Amino acid sequence: MKTKIKYLSISILAMLLCTISVQGQTIKAPKEYSTQIGNMVSMLEDLKSRVTRSVANLSQEETDFLLDDDANRIGALIYHLAATEKYYQLYTFENRGFNKEEEKWDTALSLGGNAREVFKDKPISYYLKIWDEVRNETLRLLKTKDDKWFEANVKRSNMNNHWAWYHVMEHQANHMGQIRLITKRM
Repeated sequence: MKTKIKYLSISILAMLLCTISVQGQTIKAPKEYSTQIGNMVSMLEDLKSRVTRSVANLSQEETDFLLDDDANRIGALIYHLAATEKYYQLYTFENRGFNKEEEKWDTALSLGGNAREVFKDKPISYYLKIWDEVRNETLRLLKTKDDKWFEANVKRSNMNNHWAWYHVMEHQANHMGQIRLITKRM
């Protein structure tokens, strides 16, 4: 009987802690952004912080780990997240892709064999710093726009700016799952 009460008490405590934790998680637009853009910023920042927390303490060996011959390293995946975000900055704010000077991003955007050769032998902090720089520019640019812009279509496209940034977020969430799978397989 004491064992049942003990497990019941632990279960109740766990449920209370989960409830408290869930109530503390909110999506709220930071004051310097319009409502819809701010909500997206809130979600992008939350997702980035979760990805960052999951990789921030990786060793060099873990950062460069390959699950198999066709896989991508975690460092390369972080660079890929930065490259994708950079691409959507250009696409939504300047209505263009990478120019000649920005072609350095192509390898990270495409990943694959070339990326396996290029993106290695650097600490995880190297890749996170690149993503931080890209994110800071995203945040700066989004502050200059309003919800009317967010609803508007990207020129020469059938998507609006809101969907484009939703896609950046969903892309990061997908790779977060991939990164977590890789870390569990090391």
